[in-house]
Amino acid sequence: MSNDENIIPIKKMTVTPEKKIKLKDFDTGYKGKLLNKQESEKMLDTSRKYLADLQDKLYAHNRYSVLIILQAMDAAGKDGAVKHIMSGFNPLGVKVYSFKAPNAHELDHDYFWRHELALPARGEIAIHNRSHYENVLVTKVHPQWILNENIPGIELVNDIGPKFWDSRYKQIRRFEKNLTDNGMIIMKFFLHVSKKEQKKRFLERIEDPGKNWKFSLSDLKERVYWDDYQQAYNEALSATSTQHAPWFVIPADDKWYARLAIASIIKKQFDKLNLNYLEVTSAQKQELQKAKLQLLAEDGTKSEKKKSRK
Repeated sequence: MSNDENIIPIKKMTVTPEKKIKLKDFDTGYKGKLLNKQESEKMLDTSRKYLADLQDKLYAHNRYSVLIILQAMDAAGKDGAVKHIMSGFNPLGVKVYSFKAPNAHELDHDYFWRHELALPARGEIAIHNRSHYENVLVTKVHPQWILNENIPGIELVNDIGPKFWDSRYKQIRRFEKNLTDNGMIIMKFFLHVSKKEQKKRFLERIEDPGKNWKFSLSDLKERVYWDDYQQAYNEALSATSTQHAPWFVIPADDKWYARLAIASIIKKQFDKLNLNYLEVTSAQKQELQKAKLQLLAEDGTKSEKKKSRK
């Protein structure tokens, strides 16, 4: 898989920590001429095999866990990214969670609670399709939903101001820092789709009977708040991209390119871990040889028993 910055400009896709960004400054589609869909699919196939090997080493190493977060506007391609990129992984070591609006039981806990239950164990990979970031995104566009959390001191929407959101960003940074300090690798992807492309995909879902199930009138209602969501993402990504848990803004108008870009970044982050199968000590090798001799002796014992019966 190519790491050529001309094809996958990872640096340009990375949200610099402590720097305010505007999504309008990031491309929503691939602007280069070095790659087409067919070539991208071949590269993605190669990357799947490579990532599967890395996953195996991650499991054997049993020191790190990996959390992959996918956030986006509706119809940006999160589900497709999970399906195409992660298909090479061993399902025993990967868990995918899609978070919807919290239910009454979840609202009786802090907003991290249900996401903590879905965190990966050492050697595992967890993919969160939407995440704890919904609590500074959809709730920022619809602050009245915060009232359902019954937070002390928050009685009215007017109680939810800049200090409240700054506090949540701080909580998220602290939460993620604690996870990474204990061996978790966090990669956060925002699939950046244009409003024009979202409209096109919505129409496809309406016109194609095989895609009708993907469309919801609630998606159309949220589209009205497009600018509000863009601003919410501007602020959330700016406030929570850190060295230990960076945000990557992925051009998502071309699904094939978005998938390759995500796979390339995951591969690069994995490579930093320098994962290898754990070396066997001399004592362990001796134990393995003893086990081998014991297993081989079973065949000899069976042969002797057959002879004695004759």
